[in-house]
Amino acid sequence: MHQLLYLLPALGCPLGMGAMIWSMMRSGKSGQSGQAVQPGTIAPPAVQDQEIAALRAEVDQLRAAQRDAREPDRSGRDWLS
Repeated sequence: MHQLLYLLPALGCPLGMGAMIWSMMRSGKSGQSGQAVQPGTIAPPAVQDQEIAALRAEVDQLRAAQRDAREPDRSGRDWLS
């Protein structure tokens, strides 16, 4: 009987992980909405174009923020010279 108690945690962990994976897979199937694309599948061209446009806009914003951070703020110093 005492040996059985030592086996319960060893069996409980894989069984619990299996139950979690199973429940996450079920919720993933029912939670899809709109234009969501499963990983590993090819999206329709319209969806790809939208994603590419959004990514390009985000890259442009990040580049502008980096450029602004590198340039010193000269707006307050103009009146000194």
